[in-house]
Amino acid sequence: MSAKKSHLGRGLSALLGGEEATLEPGAQKTVPTEFLHPGKYQPRGHFSSEELEALAQSVRENGILQPILVRPYDKLVGHFEIVAGERRWRAAQLAQLHEVPIIQRSLDDRSTLEIALIENVQREDLSPLDEADGYARLMGEFNYTQETLAERIGKSRPAIANLLRLRSLPDPVRAMIGDGRLSAGHARALIGAADPMALANEIVAKDLNVRQAEALAKKQKTAGTAARKKSSGAAAAKDADTRALEHDLSLKLGLKAEVQFDGKGGRLVLHYTSLDQLDGLIEKLNG
Repeated sequence: MSAKKSHLGRGLSALLGGEEATLEPGAQKTVPTEFLHPGKYQPRGHFSSEELEALAQSVRENGILQPILVRPYDKLVGHFEIVAGERRWRAAQLAQLHEVPIIQRSLDDRSTLEIALIENVQREDLSPLDEADGYARLMGEFNYTQETLAERIGKSRPAIANLLRLRSLPDPVRAMIGDGRLSAGHARALIGAADPMALANEIVAKDLNVRQAEALAKKQKTAGTAARKKSSGAAAAKDADTRALEHDLSLKLGLKAEVQFDGKGGRLVLHYTSLDQLDGLIEKLNG
């Protein structure tokens, strides 16, 4: 029989009580709600109060149908750190449940972060930036490569690379992605833009879809390239037109002279290397 590939997505199902799970002795049980604590590797940066209230109502009616995955809490004996299921725990508190079902596992930090990520990704509960930040932590703290992440998480390497690129955007733009004003598709169009904040504001103000945002970003980039070429051409023309003038001024004043022209006006820059040269220039200017 050929060996099966081990994917974390498959392993998560087992950890959360699937038929393949091999639990530790006494691992599945019910504990007081206050004995649980948020995980330090929770990738989610924001919990929607509306979604939590909706989940709390479901908990009031049906209870918690899926146990919360935990590991021992290192700060209090008998307490637990949440690995996966923090939303269920928060909803249980809102529903005023005194006890919650848990599955206890002994997990290292690497596995804890992986499982927390994959649980949220599979449920599509993470914002694109929370997902990107989680991947960055795996790469930074546990030496993962994009290829390793793709294998472990079950996504393509280009998909992971595109998510990671979102982290290069300015904080105000990241905030717009976090609160849902910009989608991941919109955000990708902003990467590499000369002024991503202005572009983001225009996309939101005009309520552009992703294709329109990409067209706007391309138009901005094309305009910027044309402006740079025009500026470069003007500089080259200036050099050709003024080189002789700069040469004459340098000979007459005994200093290196530089003429800078911006299309409307400009500056005359004189370079001196000693105070004697500067004194000589002042004497000439004074006649």
